[in-house]
Amino acid sequence: MAYVILIIALLVVFLIVGGLFFLRPGRRRAAPPAPAAPAAPPTPPAEGQPPGGAAAEASGTIAPEAPPLPEVPAAPAIEKPPPSAGRMVRLRARLARSQGAFGSVLLGLLSRDALDEAAWEEIEDTLITGDVGVGPSRQIVTELRTKTKVAGTRKPEEVRQMLKAELLAQIGMNGERALHLDPRGNRPAVVLMVGVNGTGKTTTCGKLARVMVGDGRAVVLGAADTFRAAAVDQLQTWGQRVGATVVRSDREGADPASVAYEAVGEGIAERADVVIVDTAGRLHTKTGLMDELGKVKRVIEKRLPVDEVLLVLDATTGQNGLRQARVFAEVVDVTGIVLTKLDGTAKGGIVIAVQRELGVPVKLVGLGEGPDDLAPFEPEAFVDGILGT
Repeated sequence: MAYVILIIALLVVFLIVGGLFFLRPGRRRAAPPAPAAPAAPPTPPAEGQPPGGAAAEASGTIAPEAPPLPEVPAAPAIEKPPPSAGRMVRLRARLARSQGAFGSVLLGLLSRDALDEAAWEEIEDTLITGDVGVGPSRQIVTELRTKTKVAGTRKPEEVRQMLKAELLAQIGMNGERALHLDPRGNRPAVVLMVGVNGTGKTTTCGKLARVMVGDGRAVVLGAADTFRAAAVDQLQTWGQRVGATVVRSDREGADPASVAYEAVGEGIAERADVVIVDTAGRLHTKTGLMDELGKVKRVIEKRLPVDEVLLVLDATTGQNGLRQARVFAEVVDVTGIVLTKLDGTAKGGIVIAVQRELGVPVKLVGLGEGPDDLAPFEPEAFVDGILGT
């Protein structure tokens, strides 16, 4: 019996000691984590609602955003330019505002009650400073002196008519000013645009393309000014605006003659009406570079004859423009002049001077920076603009 009591006492002691051991701080076992509930399937987006958004956030699953696509620049919308007919008349008012001072001075001098030698010298000086040139100015003064002496009148309208007649005589009313741009059967006409950088040559190519498209003709532009990437891109933009094909090289400094040759070939393949080739506006004092311009013309003529060689001159450069004209005329046979910036500080007399210098007519004039501010030259409308009539 004593043994039984001893065994029971030992068991009680063992249970008490073991319980204290398992209940010591820091040794308590944490309950195992409860198993996670299965995730609910994502709620499908409502009709017309893109994936993600509030529905995705509610389900706890947010779809990653797709990377933005690169923006592709939109091509310029094709425009419908106005036809060439009547452009000079529409722009005459602008010419009158910029050139009226030149004509008004002459009219004021001629309307004096007494025209002595000093007055005639002042008239001649006004003509010379108006870029008419020394020779033409003296000739105009001589003719006016004779007519005013014979007429014996100082009425403003009669004086205006006398001056208008003399200016028209110097400009020339009978010159061939029409652009020769009629296709030869299925082969396009070819225009070669030449001139010094800064005269507006590339812009004139784009504006001429607009004139041709406005007249219902299909045009190919050749970006042969390969030494200026900006000029190539500029011509590309002009072509896109009117739907004209542009032939260019992707390599800066490529052979200009090669680009011109390909442009003519493209014009033949497309059965275009006109191919307009822009050339590098080199300094006219660099002999080697000017020779390369002659090479461009010779290469083109292996496929088609060049119908027009248009020399672009900045009307504000005065006598310097005439020096440029002489050099270009020695390299290529210039058939016509394009006078740009005639609405600025230019004097209207440059038209007379450049025609007498080269013996070729002014065929186009630029009277502003707008895309349609290029007009066929009309002598009578031009003189009316100078005299403010």
